[in-house]
Amino acid sequence: MDKEILVQYAKCMEEIKDIRRRKEKLERQIREMEKTIVADTVKGTRRDGTYGPIRIEGFPYAEHERKKVALDRYQRLLAEKEAELVELTCQAEAYIDSIEKSELRIMFRLYFIDDLTYTAVARRMNSMFPKRQIKYTDENIKKRIQRFFQNVPQCPD
Repeated sequence: MDKEILVQYAKCMEEIKDIRRRKEKLERQIREMEKTIVADTVKGTRRDGTYGPIRIEGFPYAEHERKKVALDRYQRLLAEKEAELVELTCQAEAYIDSIEKSELRIMFRLYFIDDLTYTAVARRMNSMFPKRQIKYTDENIKKRIQRFFQNVPQCPD
């Protein structure tokens, strides 16, 4: 197991965020559509037998159903990706647990699992270890993570 699992985990999280964003946008469109009535004017024979423009009003059932089907598809896709994310989370946690230094494990969990920025990780680390003489900085966190990946032996393909 190598750092690729952490990269894959991060990408899966972003994909889920994107699917949720699209799903919410579609839900908003459906809610707005349910409030509207569409209208059109056509030429034809009216009930009284005269020929001319006729106004037609109604609810766009076909478009509404297409959007409902798309929403169902997004919900199924989201459920699948969330199940995949649970599996990736377990793998990522197992990889992080294999790191020897406790300090690095905490950094990795905050950065990769909790999806915090380097600055936020530094703030959290400083609050966890207030008596540390040299305070954590975003650059410090970034360098430690980079150095870990440069020095760790990678699994053969």
